[in-house]
Amino acid sequence: MSKKQNTAKPRKTSWKQILLRFFCAILGLAIGCTIYIYKVLGGFTYVVTPIVSEKEYETLDLTSDSSLNGGDVDSSWADGGHTRVYVDPAHPIIEVKQKDKNVENILVFGVDSRGSDDYQCRSDAMMIVSINKKENTVKLVSLMRDTGVYIGDTKETQSSSLDKLTHAYAYGGVGLMINTININFDLDIQRFVMLDFGSASDIIDLCGGVEIDVSPEEVKYANYAISEMNELVDNPAPLLTSGGVQTLSGVQAIGWSRIRYLDSDFVRTSRQRTVAMALISKVSGMNYLSQMALVEDSTGMFETNMQTMDIARVGLNGIGGADNISEYRLPEDNLYTVQSNPWMMIVDMDQQVPKLHEFIWGE
Repeated sequence: MSKKQNTAKPRKTSWKQILLRFFCAILGLAIGCTIYIYKVLGGFTYVVTPIVSEKEYETLDLTSDSSLNGGDVDSSWADGGHTRVYVDPAHPIIEVKQKDKNVENILVFGVDSRGSDDYQCRSDAMMIVSINKKENTVKLVSLMRDTGVYIGDTKETQSSSLDKLTHAYAYGGVGLMINTININFDLDIQRFVMLDFGSASDIIDLCGGVEIDVSPEEVKYANYAISEMNELVDNPAPLLTSGGVQTLSGVQAIGWSRIRYLDSDFVRTSRQRTVAMALISKVSGMNYLSQMALVEDSTGMFETNMQTMDIARVGLNGIGGADNISEYRLPEDNLYTVQSNPWMMIVDMDQQVPKLHEFIWGE
């Protein structure tokens, strides 16, 4: 018996077995990566935001579950806290049918907050990120905060007179702001990402800063904003000493984008788009492992109503279009007049809306 065992030849591994083992190894790796991605993305601050049809529109009661706020919204910015998104149960997001299955429009906005407890405030930077997964493009649309709009969740509940777009968030939270934008400009926004000044600068720092061309005239005014932010965060940044192309830290970049007294709000929104484009370009240039590390490190820094699969889908589509980014500002030049008291931009919607749609959808 033992002799037979010693002389027995080992069985050859068939090609079928080799392929089966290879497939199992790939499958195991895929499952492992999927579990890791879910673990990481699950750490983002998901905000429960009701989305209802216009027929079902009514005041909704939200639970008092602490998961509505997520992250650290109790500590000061200096201690790592952030401002929670303002969700008013009286103003749910009204469901709007997606105009093109290949194009997703997401509202990314900042708030004019001075601390983690200052959440019922005005929206500051407002930008529509339009991702076209078919054409692999990313389009950025800046919305001027002083644009005159009729604020309301539906056409029937709109205000009878024009008001500044920036006020919609303070009046009724993220729901009222998104509904107002959708109605006035005939859009299909359902998802949002909100950052405060502190979290936005932290994300830029995680990327190693962004490269910005600072003009000599901007240095003094950027330093005003940088000094103001340094009083609120735990990682103060040095002031700028000269103009020129340079890598700015998070506080420096956000301070530069907030310059308000040198030129105009038009140039200010252009700076915000410049920072956003520089950040997207920086992330898209990272290798896969660095991108995943960034995702993991940035969990809890912003608030969104996108769930795990939404974030994964949007992230993949967005990176795919990072090499083809275009930008637009609303209102467009020559499509508005200025009202002096109160100061507000009165937009020619009959011309502006079609031009906006042409930029986003190519219509």
